[in-house]
Amino acid sequence: MRNAVFRTDASVQIGTGHVMRCLTLADALRRKGIDSTFICRDHPGHLATVIKERGYAVNMLPAHSGWQENAAPGHLAHSAWLGSTQSMDSAACRPLLESLRPYWLIVDHYALDECWEMSLRDCYTRLLVIDDLADRRHQCEVLLDQNLGHTEADYLYLTPTQCRRLIGPQYALLRPEFSATRDYSVLRRRSASLKYWLITMGGVDSKNITGKILDALAGIQLPKEGRITVIMGAKAPHLAVVQRQAAKIGVPAEVLCGVNDMARHMAENDLCIGAAGGTAWERCCLGVPTLLVVLAENQVSGANAIVRAGAAEFLALDRIGLDLPQWIRVFQEDPERLERMSQAGLAMTAGTGAEDVATFLVSGEYANGR
Repeated sequence: MRNAVFRTDASVQIGTGHVMRCLTLADALRRKGIDSTFICRDHPGHLATVIKERGYAVNMLPAHSGWQENAAPGHLAHSAWLGSTQSMDSAACRPLLESLRPYWLIVDHYALDECWEMSLRDCYTRLLVIDDLADRRHQCEVLLDQNLGHTEADYLYLTPTQCRRLIGPQYALLRPEFSATRDYSVLRRRSASLKYWLITMGGVDSKNITGKILDALAGIQLPKEGRITVIMGAKAPHLAVVQRQAAKIGVPAEVLCGVNDMARHMAENDLCIGAAGGTAWERCCLGVPTLLVVLAENQVSGANAIVRAGAAEFLALDRIGLDLPQWIRVFQEDPERLERMSQAGLAMTAGTGAEDVATFLVSGEYANGR
């Protein structure tokens, strides 16, 4: 039976998105009979427990104490995220890969490129790289970039000629719950309103942007029948602070962490104030209008494309207190604007990307030049 190994990381610096989308693909592969194993580094904020709870083996590479403070920068923009050099990382992965002998090695890491990939070429049969940046070369059979804004041309000189490139949000790696909840979410939005709010800044939110948003909302006259839901990761460092802030809002507000029904929560809300990145495609799939907050430079390109498409509006980090009240006023005066944002999001992705990518990997089409 063919098997897969994922090399990806989560940390306070990296966030949780890379591991979570890899888990989604691993689930889709498991439904097709493909077993998966994870290799991750023991960074602060790693998700080994989450991976194990989903039923996958995870091999942890040791963290190097003081690495980020003492290491010389690598040649990649995100080299520091690895917590090692590429050669050290490949040496640590080699015995694991020689033992597992994966048919598919799946790499989702901004700090790895063709140097790492080729050093381990004899340990796997096929390589899938999940990327968002188009800023480094890869030697892979399949390249997946689920973002809007990039095209196949962005990767022509970064991947081999025979590489199959899967580009665009139709391939977004979303859990099946999102496509299953899509019809209900669309039905809810037939009468646009602005009563129920969702705030989600990703699994870490190390700078407590959630707190800044709650502070801004505390000074706004919200509908008496309104409700605010805040969703955070179980390891979010400012969880207790956010819980205290939420208690001071003038409408009912709940703070949830580690939820396993994100699609339902998104569908039940009229507007999301949300981070750019992978969760943006979850909101598009459900047609949830969004005020989009860019938390990292690598999110800029995709966020710009979503806003240009009309599915979201920007909420600038340094203007949350000023701009949030203005956007609320705009949406209250023009509720049809919410409906237009919803329709634009729905047009981007139906939420079946993980299943489609898994089918593609199992089918062998990547090897046939089709």
